[in-house]
Amino acid sequence: MKSSKLNGMGRAALLAGVLASSLLASCGGGEQVQTFVPTRVIAFGDESSIINTNGSKYTVNALVSGSSTAIDCSGNPIWIQSVAAAYGMVFPQCNPNAVLDPVSRTYAVNGAKVADLSAQIDLQLAAGGFAAGDLVTVLVGPNDIVAQFAQYPATGQDQLLANVDAAGTELAAQVNRLADLGAKVLISTVPDMGRTPFAGDRSVGSTNSSPALLTALSTRFNDAMLANLTNDGHKIGLIQLDQYLIAIDNATQAGVGSYANTTLAACLTSAPLPTCTTNTLAADAVGAVWLWADALHLGASGQSALGSLAVTRVQNNPF
Repeated sequence: MKSSKLNGMGRAALLAGVLASSLLASCGGGEQVQTFVPTRVIAFGDESSIINTNGSKYTVNALVSGSSTAIDCSGNPIWIQSVAAAYGMVFPQCNPNAVLDPVSRTYAVNGAKVADLSAQIDLQLAAGGFAAGDLVTVLVGPNDIVAQFAQYPATGQDQLLANVDAAGTELAAQVNRLADLGAKVLISTVPDMGRTPFAGDRSVGSTNSSPALLTALSTRFNDAMLANLTNDGHKIGLIQLDQYLIAIDNATQAGVGSYANTTLAACLTSAPLPTCTTNTLAADAVGAVWLWADALHLGASGQSALGSLAVTRVQNNPF
C-alpha cells in the first residue's frame, strides 16, 4: 500500500506542476506562451529506443512490400520515430542518404541500465551539447528491474527494493541534469514488469510469485524516479506508460478493448529481437493485435501506443 500511495503522490505532484505552469502562463503570469516545436529529437535509454543500421528495431519489424526478409524501417515505427515524425524528422538509420550531421539521433544501447545513461549524455555533450530546440526522450529501467529480480531469493526483497529505489533516484538525477543542460525532456515510467510475458503465469489460482515481486520492483523504481524529478513542466514532460499498460491489460483480461493478447509474446523464439518480423510470428499472433513482441519488449501496437502518448505529452506540455 505504501508503494502505491507514493506512486500516486509522485505522479500527482509532477502533473500538478505541469498544470500550474500552464495556468500561470494562460492567466498572464510569466512569459508569453509559445507552442514548443522541437528542431531535433535526441533519444537515450535501452533497446526500446534503438534503430539499428539495417533499420531493424526491438519490436515486430515490418517488411518491404513483396519481400520476406528486407526490413522496412519506416514501418511499425518505435516510439521515438513517432515523436520525430510528428515534427517532420527522421532518424538517420531510416534515411541512409541523410546529411552527415543528422537532425535526430539515438544514443540508446541494447541492455542499458540507468547507470549507463550518464555516459550516453556525455556522448551528446562531446558532440556539441544541447540547444533550446532539443527534445530529449528517455526510457530506461526495465533491465535494472530484471537484473534485481534475478538475484531473488539469494538477495531478500527488501534489499532488492532498496536497489531499484536507488536506480530510480539516479534516473531522476540524470533527467534533471538534461533539463539543466537546456533540453526539454520527455521521460517515460517503466512498464509494470509483473504484467509482461516475462512474469509468467498470471492466471487465477496460479502459485507463481514472480508477477507480484516484479510489480513491487517496478512500482518502487517509478516511485523513486517521480519523487526526485524537478517539478517543472517547462522542462520535463511525463509519460505514464505503466498506467496505460495496466489499463490495457485489465481491459483485455475483461474481454474488451482492441488488444487480442497482453500476456504472451508474439514473436517466435526462433526469431529473437531484433530479427523478429511480421513473417516470424506465432500462428495466433498473425493478423492479430498483441501487446508484446517478446517477454520484455513491446510489439508494434504497443510501440505505436507509446508513440501516441509521447506526441500528446509534447503537444500538451507547457515546454
